[in-house]
Amino acid sequence: MSEKAGRGVAIIGGGPAGLMAAEALAGRGIQVDVYDAMPSLGRKFLLAGIGGLNLTHSEPYPAFVGRYGGRQAEMERLLAGFDADALRGWAHGLGVETFVGSSGRVFPREMKAAPLLRAWLSRLREAGVRFHVRHRWQGWLADGSLSFATPDGELAVKADALLLALGGGSWKKLGSDGRWLPWLAEKGVATAPLLPSNCGFDVDWSAHFAEKFAGEPVKAVGLSFSDDEGRVFQRVGECVVTESGIEGSLIYACSALLRDEIGRNGRATCHLDLIPAWDEARVLAEVTHPRGSRSLSSHLQSRLNLKGVRAGLLRECLDKDGFQHLPTLAAAIKRLPLTLTAARPMDEAISTAGGVSFAALDGNQMLTALPGVFCAGEMLDWEAPTGGYLLTACFASGRAAGLGAAQWLESLGQTVSGASK
Repeated sequence: MSEKAGRGVAIIGGGPAGLMAAEALAGRGIQVDVYDAMPSLGRKFLLAGIGGLNLTHSEPYPAFVGRYGGRQAEMERLLAGFDADALRGWAHGLGVETFVGSSGRVFPREMKAAPLLRAWLSRLREAGVRFHVRHRWQGWLADGSLSFATPDGELAVKADALLLALGGGSWKKLGSDGRWLPWLAEKGVATAPLLPSNCGFDVDWSAHFAEKFAGEPVKAVGLSFSDDEGRVFQRVGECVVTESGIEGSLIYACSALLRDEIGRNGRATCHLDLIPAWDEARVLAEVTHPRGSRSLSSHLQSRLNLKGVRAGLLRECLDKDGFQHLPTLAAAIKRLPLTLTAARPMDEAISTAGGVSFAALDGNQMLTALPGVFCAGEMLDWEAPTGGYLLTACFASGRAAGLGAAQWLESLGQTVSGASK
């Protein structure tokens, strides 16, 4: 086993949180070495940018911080140092202009992640940050050194401080596998189990429905859900029928409530509004309008434009008697019950909940059970919907942890110099 010793900060994880922590530390004159298990840095960040990198959101700050639900207070503290406006300004400083889309989401002008990442890594290298790819962290050795598996064998690293930005438990192929959680728990760090977030759900479709409609988008549909704790969700958006169930942005936005309800009761029933632009009275009037010799299906298509996957959902989720009873049918069009039986596996999720508890951290993002070890990003126990909230929180928590590590080192009276190669 080879050994690398010296003074500086080791950051494990080369995603947005780890890189932002590196920038904060390098800005304070501290030597930083970033280690990542993948062959290149920012892999999940690049994947997020394939369809257009959604950096953040332009909505008013009170609404923005409300997206973090039960972790609003903790995230507000982090965002106070680096909010959505600061993130846009930071991107502009890298030469990446941004714009606000029609939904309020903020994107780079080029709609790509790669140019921003290249400019950022170049600036970090100029600041003296050193990168080590294909270095998979294996935990701690008996003497407290960090153990890495590398192409050249096992490597032991000693550093003055450690900053963990290891991601959650989704997208294992990109490096976020959650292997770190038991290692921290064994050292007395309070953690919560990792759970899928921004995920799809299983539905017991009939074979006929799944075969006919899998992959079909359902646009401009309403979703409402009330859990047994009194929390209410209601929104219009888009979702997609899958072979096993349902997914898409509208489902993701409610996924935390749905997942938790399934965890408590084994299933969750939400309701779809198939024509959200119409009120109940209009739907009832159109459904009960005389149809002459036309079939009921033709009548629904003619009077309400209910066809394709919407009509399929109506037949799938409403029994035969209910479909033929016009008042029941009209009510179902506005409030169609859809029972979800399970969240999709965590590795299919966009993000995860759970991880390191905020109660395990001090005000500088340092683990109280492990002095000198700091945490940032998705490995912390928070979650948020898609729309730029995930990335913004990763940037903000990375910056806070980096500044916290710098302050801790400075409080020890250390002059940190570069670690030897």
